[in-house]
Amino acid sequence: MDFRGAHILSVEQFNREDVETVFSVADSMEPYAHRKRMTKVLDGAILGNMFFEPSTRTRVSFGCAFNLLGGDVRETTDVKASSISKGESLYDTARVISGYSDVIVMRHPHVGAVAEFAKASRVPVINGGDGPNEHPSQALLDLYTIRKELQSKQVEIDGMHIAMVGDLKHGRTVHSLSRLLKLYKKLKITLISPKELAMPEEIVSDLRSGGHEVIETEDMEEGLHDNDTVYLTRIQEERFTSKLEADIYRGRFRLNQAIYTRNCQPNTVIMHPLPRDSRADANELDNDLNQHPNLAIFRQTDNGVLVRMALFALILDVADKVDETSTEVGWYTEGRFD
Repeated sequence: MDFRGAHILSVEQFNREDVETVFSVADSMEPYAHRKRMTKVLDGAILGNMFFEPSTRTRVSFGCAFNLLGGDVRETTDVKASSISKGESLYDTARVISGYSDVIVMRHPHVGAVAEFAKASRVPVINGGDGPNEHPSQALLDLYTIRKELQSKQVEIDGMHIAMVGDLKHGRTVHSLSRLLKLYKKLKITLISPKELAMPEEIVSDLRSGGHEVIETEDMEEGLHDNDTVYLTRIQEERFTSKLEADIYRGRFRLNQAIYTRNCQPNTVIMHPLPRDSRADANELDNDLNQHPNLAIFRQTDNGVLVRMALFALILDVADKVDETSTEVGWYTEGRFD
């Protein structure tokens, strides 16, 4: 794809070469993300960060990525604080905000709303999550994390075994990740969930038609066997009609040290898009794994900055200019981010 000026709305836009391009640029961003070097390549540029649904990591990560490239960030974090609450259309909002910004990241609770907004925008728009539909930058950072974690164990993405666990019906992160995984070869994908929260059938069919082995099961401990990566998700309470309905499934699939030791390989990577629900009745990823060397959830969040820096650099056509405006950071201390 031609990244320059492009909207990033779905992982379906990417082929394998595109993904590798993003990852290559992300690799080059490490000195800047780790504050070893500083660049002003986006000096004067403005990011419009529009989040009409709660977010911590995605919103802050996008803002941090833009700041690290030298740009400025303007944020809207509540639909009640925007003119949409007064009845303004997405079309009008897009026409206005794109006049104030050079690129926009948008999260919206309704499927397709970001794509509708992008049609009216005069600048590139990145989908920060549209309801239960997609979350393309999360899928890219997840796959980037999988690649880095497995490479450290001499395993490639092609041929890997991965288990996805939890609310696979409503989890946009697993939807987008599954669509990216279609680009790779001979994967074994185990989907562990209640039948009522199973991965959408069209995604399962696409994976199978791509030559991948897909196993669907409600037996978590059996499903955890023989995987290179385990990707857990929380019950998406906000997608249910009531808390009582979500409570039916909450806490049904939990991973703790004992279950991991009993069922997983010694090098199985543990991932989660966060936030993890640490309440006693949920606790899908136990704190007793916090010091486990294969727990990658915080490396995941760090990688999100790299991938989002890469997307901004590619979309705004400055990926080959980052080093031209860079300087060393005098206060950097080796090991500060270990």
